[in-house]
Amino acid sequence: MSIEVGSKLQGKVTGITNFGAFVELPEGSTGLVHISEVADNYVKDINDHLKVGDQIEVKVINVKDGKIGLSIKKAIDRPERPARPARPERPDSKRQRPGKPNDNRNSRPENFESKMAKFLKDSEDRLSSLKRHTESKRGGRGARRG
Repeated sequence: MSIEVGSKLQGKVTGITNFGAFVELPEGSTGLVHISEVADNYVKDINDHLKVGDQIEVKVINVKDGKIGLSIKKAIDRPERPARPARPERPDSKRQRPGKPNDNRNSRPENFESKMAKFLKDSEDRLSSLKRHTESKRGGRGARRG
């Protein structure tokens, strides 16, 4: 039996490192189960999941340059999740959201450059208004002194 991508095999854990576990496969070949392929949840320490000598079922996920990539979590048969039902249409799709103006509903959305230009113009207007206001209170630049 040759080792092909997608095949499920029984193997024996021969070594554990901080990045995964080496598994001896039939015919004497060895593959690696990366730590991210051990379980569906986050694996901080692989020793919590595997021990040297454990018999495990693995799935071959890649074979590259003689190196065999294995997965424990993909070897587990899970029932297919049912497809999500389509979202129902909203009956009143023209309804205005609170706080949002309804004037440009049918126009194209603004691109980043036009939004940025609009923001900069608004920012400059506010800043110049603020400067005018504070300078007149402090008596700066052309304000009356008295």
